[in-house]
Amino acid sequence: MVNFFDIDEKILELAEKIELELAFEFERIDKISSHNENKVLRAFIDNRVSEIHFNSTTGYGYNDLGRDVLERVYSKVFGADDALVRHNFVSGTHALSASLFGILRPGDLLVSVAGKPYDTICRVIGVHGPKISGCFLDYGVRYDEISLLKSGRVDVESIKNFDWSRVKLAYIQRSRGYSLRPALAIDEISEISDIIHNSSKNTVVFVDNCYGEFVCEKEPTDVGADLAVGSLIKNPGGGIAVTGGYVVGRKELVEFCANGLTAPGIGKEVGCSLGQNRNMYMGLFFAPSVVASALKVSAFSRRLFERLGYRVFPKSGEDIGDIVSVLQLGSEKALTAFCEGIQSGSVVDSFVVPQAWNMPGYQEKVIMASGAFTSGSSIEISADAPLKEPYNVYLQGGLTYNSGKMCVMLALQKMLSKGLINIEF
Repeated sequence: MVNFFDIDEKILELAEKIELELAFEFERIDKISSHNENKVLRAFIDNRVSEIHFNSTTGYGYNDLGRDVLERVYSKVFGADDALVRHNFVSGTHALSASLFGILRPGDLLVSVAGKPYDTICRVIGVHGPKISGCFLDYGVRYDEISLLKSGRVDVESIKNFDWSRVKLAYIQRSRGYSLRPALAIDEISEISDIIHNSSKNTVVFVDNCYGEFVCEKEPTDVGADLAVGSLIKNPGGGIAVTGGYVVGRKELVEFCANGLTAPGIGKEVGCSLGQNRNMYMGLFFAPSVVASALKVSAFSRRLFERLGYRVFPKSGEDIGDIVSVLQLGSEKALTAFCEGIQSGSVVDSFVVPQAWNMPGYQEKVIMASGAFTSGSSIEISADAPLKEPYNVYLQGGLTYNSGKMCVMLALQKMLSKGLINIEF
């Protein structure tokens, strides 16, 4: 292979050994991808997707055929009754927030079953940080959470003993967020859903599905969750959707979420597509394959840095419930060098040097490497981290395995060139 990037021969040799060790894991990832690609293809065929569905509408968007068929495709893929798939969602947090506002009422109790939620959702609720005007606590929604076990796992016994009859919504965050706790496996989501539904028929099991789509053969709504919500600039957009989010689940609940996005009495009936349908269809079609690439980048990076003596989460070879890998780099210099290396290999803005900044919604300064076709896309290779000990970097994405692998090797090269690591194996 031509060494286009002047990477040290020791890194190239180590990378080759790592890939050989990962042959079985890569084969398993490919099998899951094949299953999900066929599932998506079946949904396209069953819903008779045609070129006409890529047409654009304006104004109110009444009778937008492409939009409505896309939502039927999503509901089929996710094993749900209904779906809301819109470019109007500006982020995953917006899709989650709008959905929660559509369901919750003053006096309702919201319970997080996997400990403290992601930073931006804490702001929406009004907990674990400065209270923002307009958060749920301002509207009289009550909040509680079930702490994780010391292992970082969900406390199943506490969930079993909780009085769910007084709870309107059980919030399950599938991904780890800026934490070291494991992402939830589909089997865990299934068990939690069964426990809650057996205890209370009126409690909504709500899953933040960001970063988890197509990692497994099943989705939360396949195994008992009432709703699952995510972002189109993460997994299901396949790196092609340029904005948007989705909600899938029980029909009456999806309608509540639509009311939260638009207005009560209007719901899903409005929302022009503005030429975004084709991107969202194509993104979903490519998503299983792109997620497989991201999972391979994750497996490669974890095995590589584990071999060099770093702590990684999850450990190499362990099951992974999302596309996020955590590398514990131990110092601000190492963290900064890693992000600089990732940026230098990014297909867009490779010449930019990432700087830590006060990112909206976060308490500490955050450094982020992200050179993407779509700004902020998390299915494209990116690395970000709050500047605090023990200097964990959160790595996710990779539209193709080879380009993602090259970014990781360049990150290691940057650390090597700054004398922050010694490669011996």
